[in-house]
Amino acid sequence: MSTPQQHKLHNIDINLIEMTLDIMKYVIGRITDTDPDLGYFESAEALKEKVGETITAKGLGGEKAFDLWKTVLAPACTVIDHPRHLAFVPAAPSRAAIMFDLVTSASSIHGAYWMEGAGGIFAENQAMEWLVSLTGMPEPAFGVFTSGGTAANLSALVTARETWRKNNSGNDSKRGLLITSSGAHSSIKAIGKVIDADVYLIESEEELKANELQNYIDQLNPEDRARTFAIVATAGTTNAGIIDDLNGIASVCKKENIWFHVDAAYGGGALATSKTRPLFNGIKHADSVTIDPHKWLFSPYDCGAVIYKNPSLAKEAHAQEGSYLEIFKDEGADGFNPSDYQIQLTRRLRGLPLWFSLAMHGTEMYENAINRGLELAQIAGDKITEHPDLELVREPSLSCVLFRRKGWKAEDYRNWTYKNHKDGYALVTPTKWKKKDKTYETCARFCFINPDTTVEDIEGILSTME
Repeated sequence: MSTPQQHKLHNIDINLIEMTLDIMKYVIGRITDTDPDLGYFESAEALKEKVGETITAKGLGGEKAFDLWKTVLAPACTVIDHPRHLAFVPAAPSRAAIMFDLVTSASSIHGAYWMEGAGGIFAENQAMEWLVSLTGMPEPAFGVFTSGGTAANLSALVTARETWRKNNSGNDSKRGLLITSSGAHSSIKAIGKVIDADVYLIESEEELKANELQNYIDQLNPEDRARTFAIVATAGTTNAGIIDDLNGIASVCKKENIWFHVDAAYGGGALATSKTRPLFNGIKHADSVTIDPHKWLFSPYDCGAVIYKNPSLAKEAHAQEGSYLEIFKDEGADGFNPSDYQIQLTRRLRGLPLWFSLAMHGTEMYENAINRGLELAQIAGDKITEHPDLELVREPSLSCVLFRRKGWKAEDYRNWTYKNHKDGYALVTPTKWKKKDKTYETCARFCFINPDTTVEDIEGILSTME
């Protein structure tokens, strides 16, 4: 009997072995590099001129393709975990999480159903239990890992909308309405378009308070009040790290019988430290919560999480039906199926890198790393206050710091950003803040995630504004 020939696409030959060694050498070098090049973008035309056509009939060969990545394409990307990358909400995945992301991919496991991914899903669920415990949400609260905050928010708000419809059959023909603050993440407005719902914004540059929300609801006409299916509070706004009045908003939602969702995609990491956990008082009353481990919980992209107070409602909203899926619901494959609780059917085991890093390091090390981000924000605030040409726009909140350079205009901040980035020194981008006179000013913004950022880094960046 002849031995079946392996398809050349999957050949294990000397070329593959050499490429594996090259890739592992690159990975080890990247993981152990404590001061990597920052990287700077190039235009598509410039990159095309350098790399030419990479997808060809015969292929370039691994050595050539990998060389193009190392010498041209990778340098045109910004390193997200660079210690002087303080823009947007950066990331700083632990080395352990990065390494286990390789294991996750190499293991080739489908993480949608228990029948296929029991061991991996079990590990993910261990990490999820820890996340749920941080919120204080009572049993049977639980959740799943998603591709990020947008997918998590979308999954939660679809559940909210479907629950609203189920509770009143007359709602099936109504266009839903959700209410949030003007400081909410951009994904909330985008989600309104996806699920064909109206999004009403309460103008609130600082924290959204319960009395503001109640007054807003009281002023709605009866039709809008009847179609309001969710309130979205933010626990750590992306722009300034502001936490809404979660406890008060929870009371309003309970009184008005409206789904209470908390977007803690960025700020949720601060639940892991006793220093800031009290700031989230009331989050345990939420019907759903979003947290992004790929932000302040040191996981690699992409890893979000959505937690439900009542997971069965999410299952009713999201579980898919199909003849080819029936086996997954068989008693012989009984177990937790992550795809039943969020919008994606096919999914990788995004929570595994977080699980491994937590299992390896322990939660105390996580608390220490998050505390460092909080400390860096306070240190930066002090440095700015002491500087004759700088001043705080508002007091630091969580790990966000908004500040201005006296006399600068919007183009000055923009030019400063590009110069530092192009020089390979730092990436710090401007934002806008609404002043008391209702006009907006452009200012600079720090967001500290990486515990390896130093005081010298802060001082060096501030010195570039002189």
